[in-house]
Amino acid sequence: MLIGVPKEIKNHEYRVGLTPESVAELVGHGHDVLIETQAGAGIGASDSAYSDAGARIAEDSDEVFERAEMVIKVKEPLAVERAKLREGQILFTYLHLAPDPEQTRDLVDSGAICIAYETVTDDRGGLPLLKPMSQVAGRMSIQSGAAALEKSHGGLGVLLGGVPGVAPGKVVVIGGGVVGFNAAQMAVGLHADVTILDRSPVALERLETHFGNSAKVIYSTGATLEDEVKRADLVVGAVLVPGAAAPKLVSRELIAEMKPGAVVVDVAIDQGGCFATSRPTTHDDPTFIVEGVVHYCVANMPGAVAKTSTYALNNATLPHAISIANRGWKGALAHDPCLAMGLNVAMGHVTYEAVAEQLSYPHTEVSSLIG
Repeated sequence: MLIGVPKEIKNHEYRVGLTPESVAELVGHGHDVLIETQAGAGIGASDSAYSDAGARIAEDSDEVFERAEMVIKVKEPLAVERAKLREGQILFTYLHLAPDPEQTRDLVDSGAICIAYETVTDDRGGLPLLKPMSQVAGRMSIQSGAAALEKSHGGLGVLLGGVPGVAPGKVVVIGGGVVGFNAAQMAVGLHADVTILDRSPVALERLETHFGNSAKVIYSTGATLEDEVKRADLVVGAVLVPGAAAPKLVSRELIAEMKPGAVVVDVAIDQGGCFATSRPTTHDDPTFIVEGVVHYCVANMPGAVAKTSTYALNNATLPHAISIANRGWKGALAHDPCLAMGLNVAMGHVTYEAVAEQLSYPHTEVSSLIG
């Protein structure tokens, strides 16, 4: 199979779909790889490093999209990239379709086979291709939130860890999954006053066992969430409904009752965000203020630490990429029901139920397409 890797064009997106090491693995399985020139510059991987690994270098993305049987990316294709997709071409990347009707429509119209990293599962129901970026984003949420709390950035002027004789900042993490766990770890490491809210008894027990007295673990109700958010200096939104739009857990009215200069970091912004006042931002212009509260809603947070993120992502995606290349998309999905969960759009059909429901498309079963 001929596999193409274009350079990412989203604002300040420095990750790349394949590392040179991953290219060498695919070439070792008998496949051809075509990578756009300078696609790996953001992780310090030169064109010569890719050539040495067995890839051919394309002059531009047009050549990649025109020739590749499978396109491997990191972020969802922008409109200019979606226009280059063709019927039957495989797209393997993050998509986050539920809050993005325009992208969904373009992918349906393209006839391409679109497999989303974020909905591929494992045999325990986890999300192994989303997990590494959730780990990165969770940890970055505290770094970014701490910076936004600085007075020069519009924040309260609070140091999360405090100093002797001065109380630490109060951090509230909404959601105790992968993002929330990693955010809490970072906040605890800074010696902040940390509270984690979740509704899953299993998650609450796991968090309590891990953090002990280092963080407060509380069952999330409307009343407890409201109370904790009002008193917080930094709130991290870390909720996830796989493949679906994130629930709006914090209303504009509640935002207005927060401290002036408090900060919210919406890690769920890729799926529409969990604060009613959220809107996607970029690394160029990461924050805005609503009701006196600083909002950090960068939709590709891990792109800022591209080298760490790319290698962590490739560790998870490469085995699936090899399977698709070796077996073809139908064979790979038939062989692995967990990978089949990643199919969101194929041949003009929406195949992921949550996306179909959210955007009012008929839902087509994957099994009907792969036989």
